[in-house]
Amino acid sequence: MVVTTGFFDGVHVGHRLVIQQLIEAAAVRGDESMVITFWPHPRNVLQKEARSLRLLTSLQEKKEILLSLGVDHVEVLPFTKDFSSMTTEEYLRFIMEKYGARTLLLGYDNRMGCDAKGTDHVIRTAERLGLEALRADMIPSQGGYAVSSTKIRQELEAGDVEAASAMLGYRYSLHGVVVAGNRLGRTIGFPTANMQLYEPLKLVPGNGVYFVRVKTVGRNLYGMCNIGYRPTVSAGNSRTIETNIFDFDEDIYGLDIELSFLSKIRDEAKFGSLEELRIQLEKDRDVCLMELSQESL
Repeated sequence: MVVTTGFFDGVHVGHRLVIQQLIEAAAVRGDESMVITFWPHPRNVLQKEARSLRLLTSLQEKKEILLSLGVDHVEVLPFTKDFSSMTTEEYLRFIMEKYGARTLLLGYDNRMGCDAKGTDHVIRTAERLGLEALRADMIPSQGGYAVSSTKIRQELEAGDVEAASAMLGYRYSLHGVVVAGNRLGRTIGFPTANMQLYEPLKLVPGNGVYFVRVKTVGRNLYGMCNIGYRPTVSAGNSRTIETNIFDFDEDIYGLDIELSFLSKIRDEAKFGSLEELRIQLEKDRDVCLMELSQESL
C-alpha cells in the first residue's frame, strides 16, 4: 500500500498535488493508494482556544472528494489525546501493521507524531523501519502566498469566496436542510429558504449577500443568499443563511439544499424600512442576473 496521511481540510489545490503524486507512485509500484486522515481536527482536540475551529469540508465531503480524485482507499482515524501521544516511530509502525503500508508519501513540510521534528526526521525513521519514504513537491503559491487551509478560511471569513474557490479548485459550498423561517421575505416578494447545516463546524462565509448556485429537489438553480443577523427586521436575531431562489416557489421545507458560492454582491446592511430593503433586493437580484448572463458558470 502506498500511503499519505494528514487532515486534508478542504482538499485544496495543494492537497490535490499530493494526491496526484500518491496515485502516480502507487501506479509505478503496481500497488494501491490510501489516504489516512483524522476526525475531529487535531486543533479542536488539543487546543482549548481552537475547539470551535470551523472546517472547509465535513468528513463525508472530504472522503467523497478524495475518492473522486482516484484514491483507492480512505481511512479515518479518531483523533484523541491518547492518539496524539504516539511518537513518529510508533505511528509509522502502526500504519505498517494495520494498513500494510510499504511506501509513505510525505508532504513537502510534514510533521508527524508527538516528537514532530519535520519531514527529514520522518524519512530517517521510516527508512530505519524498512518503509520507503517519498517527499511530495512543494505546494505552489498563489498571489505570493502558499495555498493553505488557514488562508482559505481567512478569505471566506472576509467574504472573498472567489479567492477561496481559486485555492480550493472548486466552488466553496454549504450543505444542509431547509428549515422554517419567519416568512417575512415572502411578504416583500422575496421568499427565502433557510438552511440548517448538516455539519455544525462547517465554516460559513462572512456576513453579506452572495450570488449562489443552488442544488435542491434534483435541480440546479441560481439565487442570492444572505448570511447574517437581518438587522432591518429587529435586533438580537440569530445568524441565518437564507436564500432567495430565482424563478422558484415550491415548498421545500425539510428537504436537502446545497449552496455553491459564486461571488459576493455586498455587505449586510440595515435599512430604514422593509420597502427600502425590497428595493435593494431588486438591485441585488439584477446584479446576480447580470453575472449569470455574462458568464458560463
